[in-house]
Amino acid sequence: MYGGTARNPATILSLSQMLKPSDYYLLVRNTFRAHGNPDVALGQMAYMRHQFEYFGLKMPAWMALTKIIHTQNGIPEGEDLKSLIRLCFEDEHREMHYFALETLQKTLNKQPSECIEFLEELILTRSWWDTVDWINKLVGLHFRRYPDLIKPVTERWMDSGHIWLQRVCLIFQLTYKDKTNTALLFGYVQRLAGSKEFFLQKGAGWALRQHAKIDPAAVVEFVEKTRLAALTRREALKNVGG
Repeated sequence: MYGGTARNPATILSLSQMLKPSDYYLLVRNTFRAHGNPDVALGQMAYMRHQFEYFGLKMPAWMALTKIIHTQNGIPEGEDLKSLIRLCFEDEHREMHYFALETLQKTLNKQPSECIEFLEELILTRSWWDTVDWINKLVGLHFRRYPDLIKPVTERWMDSGHIWLQRVCLIFQLTYKDKTNTALLFGYVQRLAGSKEFFLQKGAGWALRQHAKIDPAAVVEFVEKTRLAALTRREALKNVGG
């Protein structure tokens, strides 16, 4: 469907074979453009309040193209990887941002602790819920590898006053289950309880609802003794009553 013959996924490209970040970016852009659907793009742009351009690729399509591109061209490392991701985020098309995050995700388990600074940069770049929540997942995985980062980084993000950094502080533990730092979660929800921002109220409720799957009594007790926005409270207790 997408043209070309994929190489063996086990193929290892040497540094001399790897495309320069600028050439790699153009390859992705041209490939996505060639397979886009303008009619689909119109609906995607409307759904995202016309904040971004789209090629008109739905997730299965751009994921399939991404897999082929990675297989045929490898994935750059180090500064070349960062350069490619930054070029993709400079592009006006949202699928390019998705490609960048999928590419980073493929390499995340090889990244040093300092990658948290790059993840922060991406949270603050062309920010909207779709990319921020994806980056949040990467942050959560990165914190699992480097737990000593959690407290200093999230405290700094909380103090930043930036809603997207604060949202990540609320929801990065969504998949932690019984490993959730409950005191940290409840503390951050409480500190942001007075916010009027929809994405913070919703994020707080989402985080509490998720933790209620593990410890519903603790969540109910916290909600009952804490003054929370109606949206947060409603989301938190959606599956446990109250």
